[in-house]
Amino acid sequence: MELVYIAMLLHKAGKEINEGNVKKVADAVGLSLDGSQIKALVAALDGVDIDKAIEEAAIPVASAGPVASSHAEKKEEHKEEDQEKKAEEAAAGLGALFG
Repeated sequence: MELVYIAMLLHKAGKEINEGNVKKVADAVGLSLDGSQIKALVAALDGVDIDKAIEEAAIPVASAGPVASSHAEKKEEHKEEDQEKKAEEAAAGLGALFG
């Protein structure tokens, strides 16, 4: 996971993601990474458009709104059903008094 953070930090800073830069950042924060991990990271990110990958991975915040309102609508429907059921029970009780 640290390697992903290092890559994102270098990208955000506008620096090239290469073995030397990754090693410098890892050393600066006290991480001991072996060369194969760094080489694998650099190779995996070769040719990747990081901005596009971040954009595609982002979860839209606006989608949470309809889910919340849908839940509220269901709760309101359930509340209305409960009120109707209570009204029917009350009417049935009155019918028994005069029945």
